Amino acid sequence: MKAFFDERQLGHAPEIYFRRGAPMPHQEQPQRAIILRDMLKSEGFEIVPPDDAGVAPIKAVHNPDYVDFLPDAHARFVESAGKDALAIPTMHPGVRRGKEPRDIHGQLGWWMTDTSTPLTEGSWDAAYWSAQSAVAAAEDVMGGARVAYALCRPPGHHAMRDCSNGFCFFNNACIAAHHMRSTFGRVALIDVDVHTGNGSMDILYERGDIFFCSLHPDPATYPTFFLGHADETGAGEGEGATLNLILEQGASEAEVLEVLDRGLAAIRDFGAEALVVSLGFDMAADDPLAAVAVHPKGFAEMARRLAALDLPTVLVQEGGYLGPSLADNARAFLTSFREATT
Repeated sequence: MKAFFDERQLGHAPEIYFRRGAPMPHQEQPQRAIILRDMLKSEGFEIVPPDDAGVAPIKAVHNPDYVDFLPDAHARFVESAGKDALAIPTMHPGVRRGKEPRDIHGQLGWWMTDTSTPLTEGSWDAAYWSAQSAVAAAEDVMGGARVAYALCRPPGHHAMRDCSNGFCFFNNACIAAHHMRSTFGRVALIDVDVHTGNGSMDILYERGDIFFCSLHPDPATYPTFFLGHADETGAGEGEGATLNLILEQGASEAEVLEVLDRGLAAIRDFGAEALVVSLGFDMAADDPLAAVAVHPKGFAEMARRLAALDLPTVLVQEGGYLGPSLADNARAFLTSFREATT
């Protein structure tokens, strides 16, 4: 199993964000990727820098105007507000009637949904190369590899078609899944991060060629809120191709695995020819954003059950924050998946 990662993904370095009305240290830190990278090295995984596939795979799933907004957005913000200001939106268009402003502050509100994805000097490069890692992993699987791992950082599954959200700029898993459609007729994307894959759902909701399944606590009471309810099953050509499986907050390892089995059965019924996994280690019992209680042995079992689908698979890193078991959880999952597919 190859792992794809570019050191420029460490360049996004937000210091704070606002949560529950108060500023606090940002959870999505470069150190996350360093811990995962170093674990990969210690376990003998081959780490490969991705080739540059350009913006076309990104624009294939995101609004091209949103993609074009990001490269110089931080520099424009600093020019307007000064280097000590926090590059987050402070005004929003509500239900998005209207037109994109030309002023940088208005544009931040147009293209960014919340305060969790502040722009920093290295944000564009980090988000761009995170997406390239997902494309490279997809290419590896399209070329015949059984499985490939994209160490995507910043993560992506909250990013919607035309806006950032929840620490995420580009939806790496959707980029990979769409890219794989040139080789595979039907692709499934299963999200086992503890938070709703709301951005993936937004992008895929009317598509019937990519099945989307997400495991998460009830969005009525748990972030990222708004999307991910059990009665949201797709629309138009995508009717029936979205499955939201609701976990109880505090769910045990056994309960999480039982719900996972329901998602795997739905993927089999869909007839998927390839699989993308939005892989979050924030299902860990000791994760800083913990809501359920999975331990390393549980992550290993998740890997074995996903591998038992016997599909060409791209693993795309999502959450998993600076809790004490992050490296152990990643090691348990990735080495178990490798063992199950060799």
